[in-house]
Amino acid sequence: MIIGVCQLTFQLYAADSLKEKRRVVRAIVDRTRSRFNVAIAEVADQDVWASCVIGVTCVSTDTRHANAILDKVTNYITGLSLEMDVIDREIDFIPFS
Repeated sequence: MIIGVCQLTFQLYAADSLKEKRRVVRAIVDRTRSRFNVAIAEVADQDVWASCVIGVTCVSTDTRHANAILDKVTNYITGLSLEMDVIDREIDFIPFS
C-alpha cells in the first residue's frame, strides 16, 4: 500500500479578510472532495488571509497511480476560476505494509 501526500501552498489575491479566505478555501476543499476520492484539508496558515496551505492525501497500490491522482487534483485546483497562484507544491509517497 502506498500513501500519497501532497501539500499545496497558494497566494490568494481575491481574499481581503479571513472570512473571504475561508469561503475560497471551503470552495476548493468541497469541490475537490466531491470530484476525487481523496482526503483534503487546510493544514497551515489558517490565520493568514493572503496565504493558504492545503494538504491532499490518497491511498493506492502503486506509486505511479498515487502520483497520477495527486497530479489530477493539483491540475483541477489550479484550474478553478479563483484568483490564486500555486507558489509551492510538495509530494511524498509513504510505503505502508
